[in-house]
Amino acid sequence: MLNTPFTDLHIAAGAKMTPFSGYNMPLHYGSQIAEHEAVRQDAGVFDVSHMMITDVSGEGAKLFLQTLIANDVAKLEKIGFGKALYSPMLNEAGGVVDDVIVYLMPFGYRIVSNAGTRAKVKAWFDKVASRFQVRLQERVDFAMLAIQGPHALAKVGQMRPAWQDKIRALGLFQGVECDGFFVARTGYTGEEGLEVMIPVQKVASFWQDLLQAGVKPCGLAARDTLRLEAGMNLYGQDMDENVHPLEAGLAWCTDLKDPQRLFIGRAAVEAKLNTPHFKQVGLLLLGKGVLRAHQVFRNEKGEIGELTSGTFSPTLRESIAIARVPATTGKRGQVEIRGEWQEVRVLPLPFVRFGQKCFEEETT
Repeated sequence: MLNTPFTDLHIAAGAKMTPFSGYNMPLHYGSQIAEHEAVRQDAGVFDVSHMMITDVSGEGAKLFLQTLIANDVAKLEKIGFGKALYSPMLNEAGGVVDDVIVYLMPFGYRIVSNAGTRAKVKAWFDKVASRFQVRLQERVDFAMLAIQGPHALAKVGQMRPAWQDKIRALGLFQGVECDGFFVARTGYTGEEGLEVMIPVQKVASFWQDLLQAGVKPCGLAARDTLRLEAGMNLYGQDMDENVHPLEAGLAWCTDLKDPQRLFIGRAAVEAKLNTPHFKQVGLLLLGKGVLRAHQVFRNEKGEIGELTSGTFSPTLRESIAIARVPATTGKRGQVEIRGEWQEVRVLPLPFVRFGQKCFEEETT
């Protein structure tokens, strides 16, 4: 089991630790609900140093990424350095190898990928890179924190006054270098926030400054309820190599505009454009129980789907789920919970964004 540079600091802060994707990570610091609410109402910090950061340089870097991922990095050039995009990375069959964020950097590009896919993704990068004049460097000299919540930007600006103007100038999905740190306006909670890549020798001082600024340490449990409310996929649960991006809510970041860009998996995506068998939706439980991953869904025609993530929402005080359901599904369905079929409402994702409910109550 691997540790991040913050492990001792988590333990000192009272974290309950748990294995996650090969790392020893904080599950919570006493109350998952309090941590969830801190992010929705104020500011919380998550250790995301288990994610893999890879720098890409060389004259073939752009073409490498235009082949590697389903979204098109060419659009980043229109905005400038630091701009980022989110993308699935597909295999030839159209299954999702991983989902990544790619930043345009002065030296080329920076990719952030998932911890649980590290070995597989490194091998995939190397395989594809062998066709291009490109250099790959894993940035093990960086740790990474996500500071999230409506007051996150303000609190980081207060603790690092020299960064304030740069932080205020950031657009969504954009990053900037600050004193050797890389600060990006990204996150996985549906709130305002920053993800900060931190030189490993400076992790302790930065962590302590955050806590002194009133940013609450948060663990994996709150991160999961927050991302589920925000309708954000978890790799290995809501999507994997057997799931087509159009059936995992990823059509918006699968770019087919340039017919000459033959990214890996493109043919498989185009083959399903007009005949998707499933779609990704949100479910709101109207009956009894709690929605959980792998429960069975059926629509009004009796067609079967599956819940991929489910929880009790601390913000909504109701049970919610992300599900992959038949494409013909309408506004209602049922989920089997402990042998009984319970009614659910079918909704577009997300459920919550910037602390506010994203759907209206049904009228009778």
